[in-house]
Amino acid sequence: MTQEDGDLDSLVRKRIRALRVAQGWSLEELATRARLSQSSLSRIENGQRRLALDQLVTLARALDTTLDQLVETAADNVVISPMIDGTHGLMRWPIKGEPGMSVVRQRMTEPPPDNPSRMRAHPGREWLVVLSGTAILMLGHRRFRIETNQAAEFPTMMPHAIGAESGPCEILGIFDRDARRGHQRDGGDCDAQGTCE
Repeated sequence: MTQEDGDLDSLVRKRIRALRVAQGWSLEELATRARLSQSSLSRIENGQRRLALDQLVTLARALDTTLDQLVETAADNVVISPMIDGTHGLMRWPIKGEPGMSVVRQRMTEPPPDNPSRMRAHPGREWLVVLSGTAILMLGHRRFRIETNQAAEFPTMMPHAIGAESGPCEILGIFDRDARRGHQRDGGDCDAQGTCE
């Protein structure tokens, strides 16, 4: 076994124990959920028993995680630089652990459109926080005022648009995979009026 293999082995064992403790489970509880004996689980956690792939799969399921997450090594590249779209005033960061999700920072200067036909609807969910200024979220026929440090979360199947109120505002939004696809299908991110498409 190489040093790297030994480090991974130790890391996985520590993760199993840490996840068990975080759930508030005893050795007996996790062993029951994973259909292992308590002594086998104890020996796995303490490095006295070989890690078998079938046991790792079972333990990952019992711990409500994936095998990939259980054996993932520490990433050297933890800092993510933004992709910048100067035309739309956007900065975007992909979320590596959740492919398809992204974080977008945007400065808005225009109010949301008055015309409901300019609102967009698509599958997914969006979450946003106002970093500065005041944003207006049009959601169907409702109008929400979101001030600095307030957040909003909404299903994007409801027609929606976001804009600024009485001067510029800056928002940070998180788009799930479906919402991100919806924005791409509609032909862009946000137009000059702050309408996220």
